[in-house]
Formats: sequence, C-alpha cells, structure tokens
Amino acid sequence: MTQRKRLSNTQTSSQGKRRSGPFSAPEEDEDDMASTLPSSSQVLRGLENISSAQLEQKTAEVVQYFLVKDQKKLPIRRADIVKHVLKEYRNIYPEVMKRVASTFDQVFGLKLVEIEQKSHLYILINNLEPPDQDPPISSVPNQKTGLLFVILGLIFMKGGVVREAIIWSTLKKLGLDPGLKHDEFGDVKKLLTDEFVRQRYLQYVRIPHTDPPEFEFSWGQRSELEVSKPRVLGFMGELHQQDPETWTQQYREAHSSSASSSSSNSQR
Repeated sequence: MTQRKRLSNTQTSSQGKRRSGPFSAPEEDEDDMASTLPSSSQVLRGLENISSAQLEQKTAEVVQYFLVKDQKKLPIRRADIVKHVLKEYRNIYPEVMKRVASTFDQVFGLKLVEIEQKSHLYILINNLEPPDQDPPISSVPNQKTGLLFVILGLIFMKGGVVREAIIWSTLKKLGLDPGLKHDEFGDVKKLLTDEFVRQRYLQYVRIPHTDPPEFEFSWGQRSELEVSKPRVLGFMGELHQQDPETWTQQYREAHSSSASSSSSNSQR
C-alpha cells in the first residue's frame, strides 16, 4: 500500500508539472524567441528558403498589421509582429522590416521608428510636415486633437514639465472638470493619464519624494517626433490672441528646435 501510494503521488506530481508547462514557461520562451533578433547567418539561411513572392507577401502582411494597430496609436512590439505575422519566417525579420520601413516611407509618407530598443517598441510617425497641412496628430479624433494641443502647448510654455495640479486647474477654466464625465471626451483624467500616455503623446510620472504622491506631465516620445513646436506655439498664439513672437524665449526655442530637426532630416 505504501509503495502504491508513493507511486500515485509521484504520477500526480509529474502530471501537475506537465499541466503547468504549456501555460507558463513555453509562452515566455516564445516571447523571448520572438523578441530576439536573428543573426546575419540565420537571415541568409532564411532567405534561401523563401521565394521572392513569399517575401513580398510577408512584407505586405506586416505593413497591413502596422496600419491596423496604428489606428489606436499604440506602440507595436517586435515580439507581436513575429508571433502574429511572421511566425515560422521569424529568421527573415530584419529583411522584412527593412522593406516595411521603405514601403511606409515611399508609399505612405510615414516613418517607422523604434522608440525603445530594449523592449523593441515601434511607432509610425509622419515623415514630412509641410507648413500648409494639418498637424500630424490630426489622425487623432478632432476634439481630442484640440485638447491634446492645449496640453502640449501648456507644457511647452511652462518649460517642458508641468505638475498635474496646474493641468487640472487649466482644464477647469476651459470647462473640463477631470472629476466629471464629459460628453465628448468621457473620463478626461483617464484620457490624459492613460490613453495619451499609452499612445506616447504624453509622459505622466510621479515626482520623487512627494507625500501624498504628486505627478507631472511632459511631452511623450511620439509628440517629440511628430509635433512641430512652432505649430504648437502658433496654436497657443491663436488661443490667446497673441503674436507668438511676444513669447521671446519660447519662440527662440521652438524655431531653434525646428531648424535642428530640419537639418537632421535633410542629412538622413
């Protein structure tokens, strides 16, 4: 009886281990594999085993994946591209992404940017911003675009970082109470601290050593890449019915950053 009981316990234990496997370790391993860039030799071997038509098809599928995901303006993980699109073609990832970036640049006027190399996050930004066109973030619904420009403008005018108390106070003056639900924006506080943050338009971080905790806003990575500071300053001028040049410091900063950005783009 004792031996039989021990055998039963051993079998139960091993079955339990086998049961837990598919739901934990393999899934993590798959994500790790998907986020690891293949070596040049792996890429060459992968390209040898795929036709040009298959390569074009996979490139088109990745482009479509980005276009669908980008509707919500959320960063896209390399691991998800591999897991959901490339799958068994993961070894040709670098070649596919090179073609995807070229397609976005030449066909859509968009630039594919890896904003975090450690976690391999990508976003699409507008490659060109002619002065006679709407701001790049006009792809955000119109009402939200206006609100976002107000927030970005306030942050810019205040030196790049603003305590959230100042943001909420400003919004209340505009008739937007962060504690109440708005007809068009819904939960305004959630829009700023969650949606705009996840889209990388805003950064929202805790100020160290504050008790009770206090937070502050600054421009997010997408805003730094997409949004023209002269345009934001012009927007604030219209809002306050004031010539942007009267804000000497901000005007100088906006146009110096714009000039350096243009120089960088022309070099590329």
